[in-house]
Amino acid sequence: MRLLTVLLLAVLAAGCGAAPAPSAPPSGSPALERIAATQVLRVCSTGDYRPLTHLAADGTWSGIDVDMARDLAAELGARAELVRTTWATLLDDVVAGRCDIAVGGVSVTPDRAARAAFTESYLRDGKTPIVRCPDVARYGTVGDIDRPGVRVVVNPGGTNERFARQTFTRATIVDHPENTTIFDEIVAGRADVMVTDAIETRWQAAQHPGVLCSVHPDAPFTDSEKAYLTPAGDPGFTGRVNDWLRTARADGTWDRLARPWLG
Repeated sequence: MRLLTVLLLAVLAAGCGAAPAPSAPPSGSPALERIAATQVLRVCSTGDYRPLTHLAADGTWSGIDVDMARDLAAELGARAELVRTTWATLLDDVVAGRCDIAVGGVSVTPDRAARAAFTESYLRDGKTPIVRCPDVARYGTVGDIDRPGVRVVVNPGGTNERFARQTFTRATIVDHPENTTIFDEIVAGRADVMVTDAIETRWQAAQHPGVLCSVHPDAPFTDSEKAYLTPAGDPGFTGRVNDWLRTARADGTWDRLARPWLG
């Protein structure tokens, strides 16, 4: 009995000195807390960058990054709500909180990184020309393109326009506001060249066989990375997206979703 009493007192003393078990800490992430409360992941996208994102006339969204966003939403116990944006307003929309994440061919650039946060990159790419197939040999270099009389068509507000205006000082820059129909300008002969990411040139060439051809997509003019854009100041959310992205790349999810688009 005496031994039992001593043991009991020792247990009580240890219990008095021990700190109580902490409760589960809050996520500390405004985005994760809002998503958990609403069960909605708001996803900004331009809808004009196939094969990564496309918004059809009937309002249907498709593309690799659209499917990836839906997979992320499911991982977070939510549904994806697509929010239409433009290349000129994409960064401002993320900063203003119109969406939790932006997807669809978003290039990693210093100006975007200064105001928002990028996830780890999931695609490496670069700028390369797409032209009418008979003209492939005419537009292989920057010098070939940057000549008087050559019409380079651009979609305002993104890295394609920035590259063209910084690189081509003698060619004529032609603005076309709709990236979905911009390649038709080359087909129709109203423009000669567009310089965009190799993945997009490959896709468009496959949709216009024998009409549009990608020029050296394996050796683009630039080297850049694609990533998803998230709000600044919310490392908990960006880290959670990175965890999901690493898993999706490792377990074949990205490859499975890309296969219907890329083959």
